[in-house]
Amino acid sequence: MVEWTEQERSIINGIFANLDYEDVGAKALCRCLIVYPWTQRYFGAFGNLYNAEAIKTNPNIAAHGVKILHGLDRAVKNMDNIKATYAELSVLHSEKLHVDPDNFKLLSDCLTIVIAARLGSSFTPETQAAWQKFLAVVVSALGRQYH
Repeated sequence: MVEWTEQERSIINGIFANLDYEDVGAKALCRCLIVYPWTQRYFGAFGNLYNAEAIKTNPNIAAHGVKILHGLDRAVKNMDNIKATYAELSVLHSEKLHVDPDNFKLLSDCLTIVIAARLGSSFTPETQAAWQKFLAVVVSALGRQYH
């Protein structure tokens, strides 16, 4: 079990309280698909992903980015039991979708970049430490079924 300080909880809740899901979700997933093009293979049913502009303007990608952030809401609301919270999603991604678990880390890195850009100087080292700890726990929980 992960131990969270009150400061870490406050930082994570603060980030989510002010998050523009439509903007941040879309930008994070787009960045992941553009920077790491091999991740596109899981989104074949999403239509045109032939270049960066097509990815950025694809409504299915934008909608899935929002869905991912709402999925992270579940972790925020269940910070003391993130592994159990993501047990079903872990099974889905490993057994049905066959997503390479390394892609969760790539997406979390892209999300961190987008969040840092939005927060600017408010994205302090302490904020980054709490944020990356949170995402590391989520990534571990999503990859749990693979072990």
